[in-house]
Amino acid sequence: MEYLANGSTRSLMEKLAILSDAAKYDVACTSSGVERQGTGTGVGNCLKMGICHSFSSDGRCISLLKILMTNECIYDCKYCLNRRSNDVPRAIFTPEEICTLTMEFYRRNYIEGLFLSSGIVNSPDCTMELLCRTLALLRGKYRFQGYIHVKAIPGADGELIRRAGFLADRMSVNLELPTAEGLRLLAPNKHRKNILGPMRQIQTGIQVNQNELTVYRHAPRFVSGGQSTQMIIGATQENDYQILKVAESLYRKFELKRVFYSAFVNVNQDASLPALPGGPPLLREHRLYQADFLLRFYGFEAEELLDEERPFFNVLLDPKEDWAVRHLEQFPVEVNKASLEMLLRVPGIGVKSARRIVAARRSAKLDFQDLKKIGVVLKRAVYFITCGGRLMYPLKLEEDAIVRNLTEKEDRIRLGSDGMTYRQMSLFDDASFADGLHKLPLSQVPPDRRRNVRKYDCLPM
Repeated sequence: MEYLANGSTRSLMEKLAILSDAAKYDVACTSSGVERQGTGTGVGNCLKMGICHSFSSDGRCISLLKILMTNECIYDCKYCLNRRSNDVPRAIFTPEEICTLTMEFYRRNYIEGLFLSSGIVNSPDCTMELLCRTLALLRGKYRFQGYIHVKAIPGADGELIRRAGFLADRMSVNLELPTAEGLRLLAPNKHRKNILGPMRQIQTGIQVNQNELTVYRHAPRFVSGGQSTQMIIGATQENDYQILKVAESLYRKFELKRVFYSAFVNVNQDASLPALPGGPPLLREHRLYQADFLLRFYGFEAEELLDEERPFFNVLLDPKEDWAVRHLEQFPVEVNKASLEMLLRVPGIGVKSARRIVAARRSAKLDFQDLKKIGVVLKRAVYFITCGGRLMYPLKLEEDAIVRNLTEKEDRIRLGSDGMTYRQMSLFDDASFADGLHKLPLSQVPPDRRRNVRKYDCLPM
């Protein structure tokens, strides 16, 4: 295509520097959930472990080559650094260049797969066609059998989405903003229907493919790792309850594997965008991730955690602790008798430790020391459990007293840090380490150098 031939005279490394940096605000990549051995005729395989378990401070996935095909874009979304009206360095990869980078980085053991997204160049169909061509080259000519996550472009032809689904392990369609009103305000070129359409197509394709595989074991797999999406938090006025209800609806109606939440980082000067004098809403993002885990793994519903009268999470307590102190009538729980479902609602007891309790108590009566060995966080659980009908300490089961004890640790959480320093793992030298910024507390780092300190995979216990 002409614009590929004439669109950029930059070197491959210059393009890589621009387009890997341009991809850092897209956080919707995660562990693959795919177990697929290589056939021996190509390069690589795809295992559940080892892919994208670690995230860097600004959202980059460490073990994937995470790039945009291009940061050219025909849209002018007000929150996006790559919007049409911004004067930023532009670049575009050809499909062959992406294949070369992926294979060379894989052979050097730098990466285990590819996360590929893109701005909209020329049209949604044109962009999706280029993405499909890239994946076809990787899978066909280069025999790459590793993990690939690709973005489906809203508004693209359904046949292009289908073609990409048979070449990728996971696909995602970014919801961008939680509500249609938010899209109209900040992304007038994008429409909710165009976003939900590909989501529904991918969901239907996965279901049909699963039925085919029960009959034909060697049928080609369609998006075997499922689909995900991303919402920007804090750019518009939605409260936590609205956001959580949207996420719950996506899980139920579209069977998404994961909803990602990205704290809004103000990179543009626009009157429609919030000022955020305190920087990105990192703690709010963290609370939403904790609540999201409660929805997916702990049996909670959005309306149990928040409601219209109480639409925001408590910044001092995680959502599970907050629910527990507001429902003290259900506690304390006797760990030797309580159901698995009730154990999962106790702060300090995670999914694995709850299952271990259920398994261990079949052969022995558990005490508090046993729970500690099993992995229960007693400093949080002690207010809500008994062993053999006895509390660990003589405690007052009063909301105020429990909240005071639970919030003693919150000074550091309010800063969005857990006392650790985070290093940005990059393909290039990181300037923040050259000037010593990594040694400072997060609150002392200049806002323009501060990135989202994420702990996506920390399950609330």
